[in-house]
This record gives sequence, structure tokens and C-alpha cells, in this order.
Amino acid sequence: MLCSSLISLAAYVAQFRAAIVAITQLQPGVDPTVDEQSLRVTPLVSVVVPAYNEATNIQACITSVLDNTALSQQYLEVWVVDDQSTDDTWAILKVLQQHYQDPRLHLLSGLPRPKGERWTGKNWACTQGAEKARGEFLLFIDADVRLKPGAIAAAVKLAQTEHIDLLNGIPQVVCGSLIEWLVQPLIFISMVISFNQPAVRDPKQETAYAAGPFMLFRRSAYDQVGGHRAVASEVAEDVALARAIKHHQLTLQYRLVANLASLRMYTSWATLWEGWTKVLYVGAWRNAGLMFLLFVLMFSLYTMPWLGLGVLLIKGLVAGWSRVDGVSMGLVLPALGLQYYLRQQASRALHCSPNYWWLQSIGGLLVGIMAIASVIKAETGWGWTWRGRVLSNRIIP
Repeated sequence: MLCSSLISLAAYVAQFRAAIVAITQLQPGVDPTVDEQSLRVTPLVSVVVPAYNEATNIQACITSVLDNTALSQQYLEVWVVDDQSTDDTWAILKVLQQHYQDPRLHLLSGLPRPKGERWTGKNWACTQGAEKARGEFLLFIDADVRLKPGAIAAAVKLAQTEHIDLLNGIPQVVCGSLIEWLVQPLIFISMVISFNQPAVRDPKQETAYAAGPFMLFRRSAYDQVGGHRAVASEVAEDVALARAIKHHQLTLQYRLVANLASLRMYTSWATLWEGWTKVLYVGAWRNAGLMFLLFVLMFSLYTMPWLGLGVLLIKGLVAGWSRVDGVSMGLVLPALGLQYYLRQQASRALHCSPNYWWLQSIGGLLVGIMAIASVIKAETGWGWTWRGRVLSNRIIP
């Protein structure tokens, strides 16, 4: 088993290296302090931010959008949609609006979800924002995203130059607690590899993945696929929209945007568990086999080598070091070295340091368990929620 684990890990590292070469780092477009005429970004860009109970995030998010670009209202508008929040999100937004007095900032108090229709997650809020937006490009970001200088100009410039209909960005992964360090880097490494699979790259196949926090649409393409209204009942609306783009033979591209945007998705074990068990399975097209494969992969890549090391160390301490199998040790140590190397590569791609890499045995096991739990939650509805909202395809009476 140690031999197969080492071989699998080596192949996994090779896939990740290939992916970060293919999904290149998107470089900043312009210095936000330069005068507007030199920016040469002619289309109007609409940034849409759906917000449900985002009191802890919304101020920093909107501030990052407004402060890190020199684009005036001729080129930029920002629509923030409060999706019936029950916390102080709306109050914070009103204070921000009063403070900035910025004509680019527009606030929308979201309406209740339409009766007799299926609406899940942030789809209704995104739809309301998109209907108000006038931009030739629509940039959807989550409230836990922080844009960096030049982000909007760089993304739009690339979309224009390469005629991209949907540009999906993978931001910098920010971790602030031990549980985040254990789980988030591993999931995002797998995500980057998934985005570079042959079927995903093939425009003739509808296979697609997506990361919802940073999605830039050409408005004509967004309207052509029906926007968020067309995927109203989808929990993993990002994946559904990416598939729709490919189905309509439009252009989908992925980019690493760690130098343009940062993302701290979850700040505790509770939110991390709720968030990933919400989308892992449905984001994989409800393929239970893929979730089982993910469990096996995570255990084999991250947990097995450390278990092997533990067994060898115990054997050495109890029975003497002369009884330790040199071949097994020769498999374990390279595997651990490859784990560290993988996290170093991820650090360059995702701007996320290899902190706590030596606890990846726990992280891999946790990711595998979440994959299985995701299947159970989606299929039974038990505990399938997001911030207290039950996720289902039921029609609101």
C-alpha cells in the first residue's frame, strides 16, 4: 500500500504542476493610482456582490472593490444585493454608502424569493443584481473576496484579448485557523487539478467545474445561457453555469488570480463543514463514485504515508531499529517529501504558505469524510443547510 501511495502521490504532484502551468497566473493589469485615460478599459463593468448574513465580511469586501480601482462610474458600477439578511449586513451597507458617497456603489434590498419557483443559495440575489446591472461585463464575487489593485482591469483585459465568455478565477487562499490550514489547501489543490482535466479543457465536452467566488461573464454570454435564473434550483450554481457556457459552445477559461484577489471562505470548523458538505457532491454532478474516489485519494495521498511512518517508529521503539523495514522507510520518506513539495508548489500558485503541512494526515482524512457526508446530506436532506437556510429543491408555496 505504501508503494501505491507513493506512486499516486508522485502522479498527483505531476498533475498539479501541469495544472498551474496551464492555468497561468493572471497578472495585474494597471496601477490603480494612474489617471483614468491611461487605463483604456472602455466597457462598463458591473461588479455584483450577493450578501446573506455577511456582517463580518461585507465592509472589507466593498472597500476593496472601491479603493483598489481608479475606474470611474463611466467604467464601473457595483451592485450589492442584501439577500434578506437577518444580521447587520444592510445597516453596514447603508453606513458605507453614506461614508463613501460614491456614485459607483448601488445597494439593493433583495426581494423575498418568488413563490411557486425553485430558488437555492445565492441565485436569487445574483439574478436581481444582474437585472439591475448595465455592464458589458459582469463580475460576480462573494462577500468573502477581497480584490487587490488592478484586479478588475486585468480580468477584463484578458477576457477582451482572448475573447473569453466566462473567466473563472481561483483567488489566494487565506487561512486563519488550524482547521482551515488542515483542509483548505488540500481542497484547492484538488480543485486546480480538476480544472485542468482533459475533459474540462475540451470545448466539445460539457464537463466543467467552477469556483463561485470570482466569475467574470461577458454580458452577452450570461444572457445567452439564461444567467442565474436558468440555474435557480442548483446548489452548485457555479458548476451549472460553467456547464451551460460549454453547452452553448461559448468560451470558458480558468486563471489563478491569487495576486488579484484573496478569499477566506470559512473561519471555523462549523462553517467549513457546512460549506464543503453543501457543494462537494452536487458540484461533482451528484456522482457518488467520484466522492468515494476522493475519499480514497485523500486517504492514500495524505494519511497513509504518515500512518506508515507511525507504524515504523513504533516498531523501532518497541522491537529495535534493526527490525525496521528499510524498504518501507524508503517509501515513506519520499512520500512525505513529495507532500511537502506539493504544498510548496501550492504556496506559489495560491499564495498560501505550507503551514502545518505535517498535519496533512488529519486534513486528508477530514476532506475524505466531508466528501462522503456531502453525498449523505444531499441525498437525504439531513443537515443540508447554509447559514441556517435549508437547501432543497422544494417549491416555495
